[in-house]
Amino acid sequence: MIKLIIFDLDGTLLDTIEDLANATNHALKQFNFPLHDTATYRFFVGNGINKLIERALPEEHKNADAISMVKHEFLKYYLFHADDCTKPYPGITELLTKLQQGGYQLGVASNKMHDATVDLVKRFFPGISFTSVLGQRDGIPVKPSPEILNEIVSTAGVLKSETLYIGDSGIDAQTAIHANIQFTGVLWGFRPRRELEEAGTERFVEKPEEILFNL
Repeated sequence: MIKLIIFDLDGTLLDTIEDLANATNHALKQFNFPLHDTATYRFFVGNGINKLIERALPEEHKNADAISMVKHEFLKYYLFHADDCTKPYPGITELLTKLQQGGYQLGVASNKMHDATVDLVKRFFPGISFTSVLGQRDGIPVKPSPEILNEIVSTAGVLKSETLYIGDSGIDAQTAIHANIQFTGVLWGFRPRRELEEAGTERFVEKPEEILFNL
């Protein structure tokens, strides 16, 4: 029986792509690097901020110095614009409310910066009491390392067999496999079904309410 449900954030609970794209393009523009359309960023995000910046940079500038400079400008901008366009996907708030009322423990495991993860969860889901909300932190490997899921499971005091992880990308699927935790892929997020399938996903949902019937 599932007792703990852990969600990815970007592309699963929140549609953050426009704000991420705007922040990255703003940072790139400061150094006259080429910009990208919002749709392209769907395939840049997911592995943490450093990888996002690296993917957005031109090939000849994919180095530590350029990543550091652009990251600095990204963080300055994103700090004040993280929720300009961001919003929960339709049905997500209702789903979380029903799960909480049903007695499930809830968690968030994201490769987004930890402070931004916590702030956005508080901003958009103030009525939900999450057991643990974790983002990218210094010294902790990002997903697909299983460490973030293992930490949330430990905090919740449940078994891995009682845990479900829900995400929208192959990275999320790999994280669940590495952690030996059940996984469900959502089809409303940033990445296509094919990516999830290639990462080993077998269970999918097209709408948030379907999660309630798959527990």
